[in-house]
Amino acid sequence: MKPHVTYQQLKTLPGPAELPLAEQPTPAHRKDLCCVLVMTILGTVLVAALLIHTLVLPFRGSVSVGSWVAVPYLDNSCSDPCRVVLVESIPEGLTYDDNSTVSPSTFEAWLRLLGDARHSVDIAAFYWTLRNEDTHTQDPSAGQGEEVLAELLKLAGRGVATRIAVNPPSARLPSNDLQALEDSGAQIRKVDLPKLTTGVLHTKFWIVDETHIYLGSANMDWRALTQVKELGVAVYNCSCLAQDLGKMFEVYWALGLPNATIPSPWPERFSTTYNKERPLELTLNGSKAGVYLSSAPPRLCATGRTEDLQSLLSVIDGAEEFVYVAVMSYLPTMEFSHPKRFWPVIDDHLRKAAYERAVHVRLLVGCWRHSKAVMFPFLRSLAAMQDNRTHYSVEVRLFVVPANETQAKIPYARVNHNKYMVTDKVAYIGTSNWSGDYFLHTAGSALVVNQSHVEPSSQPTMRDQLQAVFERDWNSRYSQDLSLLGKGEDLCGAR
Repeated sequence: MKPHVTYQQLKTLPGPAELPLAEQPTPAHRKDLCCVLVMTILGTVLVAALLIHTLVLPFRGSVSVGSWVAVPYLDNSCSDPCRVVLVESIPEGLTYDDNSTVSPSTFEAWLRLLGDARHSVDIAAFYWTLRNEDTHTQDPSAGQGEEVLAELLKLAGRGVATRIAVNPPSARLPSNDLQALEDSGAQIRKVDLPKLTTGVLHTKFWIVDETHIYLGSANMDWRALTQVKELGVAVYNCSCLAQDLGKMFEVYWALGLPNATIPSPWPERFSTTYNKERPLELTLNGSKAGVYLSSAPPRLCATGRTEDLQSLLSVIDGAEEFVYVAVMSYLPTMEFSHPKRFWPVIDDHLRKAAYERAVHVRLLVGCWRHSKAVMFPFLRSLAAMQDNRTHYSVEVRLFVVPANETQAKIPYARVNHNKYMVTDKVAYIGTSNWSGDYFLHTAGSALVVNQSHVEPSSQPTMRDQLQAVFERDWNSRYSQDLSLLGKGEDLCGAR
């Protein structure tokens, strides 16, 4: 209801002492004036409340009230009994000491997700090569990938709708698996991100029945199960999180249409209320957690979605004791840019954490034949901050996956492909390598879990588990001090 007297008009009304005697208000007049004042105040409060709801609170839907739009307050808590499991692929021939941390395998997690599927499976992936056709090595370890593909091919016959968003195939990354899946009844959309953002669809996640998810470093590649070291997370019985990840999948799905363009802004149905400012509050394995999903590049982030780079930087900036990073490739550059471009954004935040807050930084980088030689001077520069006089604590090590003569012949294998970070407060599991292109142009995603307020208990949190995995690898025989390389990168066979 619109007040009859506005606030500005009310300020100019003469008070009783200013009125001529004949016009002095009677008790009845005073009552009317009080009513006007009350109505005016109530109207002002209502307008202010509506403006706060409309302009400040994130929302999915709205309710019309006259000519106003009232936005309901949304509860960011989730009552689902969410269960989270860290999963890994440990390459054949890589063994740890007895009593080391052991995680379930990526292969086991994928088979379980497929076995549990009842009505839908959505997968976003860089490329598909689950059968041993691309390498021509006929390695028996390809059997796990072939088993996963066989289960995927059965989904349509079980009445399970399958959708796959994938980067456009190329000569190096063929589409034989995709053709077989399409023939079985799966829907395939090829997302032309090279055209849309000059990047690629590099993300790697699954959504099953809008209830269970997988997100991590593993590609849809048989080598990701037996010949490459991977880390990811499976979350079960968590529809609130799965449905939010579904909104990110719908972004890719929309961009897979012919002649698609990137809208600005994205329609409201793609928006989220869960982000680094307002995470989803849920219980993971019985422990309270604040959780959200971030996405890259910025142009693919709908309203409310935290950009992946901002997510990563905020995790570093929030650390008080330590930042441990495990990533295949670390370059403070635009890795694929021509001409060359320096991009020290992440590097600066790591240095700042060590210098200003005395945070202990450890960086464990993959080391293999495809490591770029330019990476090593940057790693040495970061490691040079370690100084006994200043007490800066920055350590850099290389993780080398061993290979026998047969394994060495498998192309694009035998590497630590992890892409995660753990601090004293937060676990961050992503799909991107750490160079500028991945965050500014290429599609990636990450799960961020904050359990900093959880009381210590006998049940380790997901953050605790991720720290244990990092420390296992850091202290293993496959972790080599950067200084051992000298100036020649023979250990990695870098080009």
